[in-house]
Amino acid sequence: SDGAAMLVRAEGDAPSALYAHALNVQGRCLYDVILYRLHRSTAEEPHILLECDSSVLDSIQKHLKLYKIRRKVTIAPCPELSLWAVIPGEQPGDASSLPKSAGQALLLTPDPRTEVMGWRLIAKKGANLSEIIPGSQVGDVQDYHRHRYKQGIPEGVKDLPPGVALPLESNLAFMNGISFTKGCYIGQELTARTHHMGVIRKRLLPVRFPAPLPEGIPEGAEILTESGKPAGKFRAGGGELGLALLRLAHANEPLCINLGGDRVKLSATTPEWWPKAAAK
Repeated sequence: SDGAAMLVRAEGDAPSALYAHALNVQGRCLYDVILYRLHRSTAEEPHILLECDSSVLDSIQKHLKLYKIRRKVTIAPCPELSLWAVIPGEQPGDASSLPKSAGQALLLTPDPRTEVMGWRLIAKKGANLSEIIPGSQVGDVQDYHRHRYKQGIPEGVKDLPPGVALPLESNLAFMNGISFTKGCYIGQELTARTHHMGVIRKRLLPVRFPAPLPEGIPEGAEILTESGKPAGKFRAGGGELGLALLRLAHANEPLCINLGGDRVKLSATTPEWWPKAAAK
């Protein structure tokens, strides 16, 4: 997969998986991460496994080391581990609960972002997946991204450009990615103020084109309404699916992108897993 694993040793207690972000001082996303608790009890030496976009493996390590001040924390990549997404099948009944722990799996835990993303599995490289999860089919990383885009789940630096993406516009509050009770953190002021003012005019939404575009859509391409009003910007995607940051006022209208003189149509949808009040 495009994820990379990294081991961070630290004190403290945490749930088995936690979705989190590092923000900059302007309250914009820098890195999206999933943190995994590996130890069973506080008596054992605590380890935290951190999943990140593999393209920022070096920069995220530098970022974490900035905050290590005089703490006995070691930060190291884990190339011996492999990360898998276990996605429920399309047919009803396929999402039966998985075994809580399987011999070769270091960790098998529900994806902390949303139920539609299934489970996260961390295993030693070369582990036999059909033994860990009997009856499963091994897909490729494109199958995973298609599922994400269909469900409107952003992940990594293409979907959440560092220093550009805002947490609330990126739906992180719906994905258990923001705490409104946590103490001070970098970027908190803007995030809390926007949340309490209650006005979010733009959101990341899943979009679909009538057919896959051979040349793809440039990241940041402007999206217009039929009458030519600016409606938002395309973020990233694959085939006929993608994510776009759209003004909610225009999200239900027919939309288009001008590509080399051609008008390419696209439509946006509101994900079913969102809280019902959010679709307004």
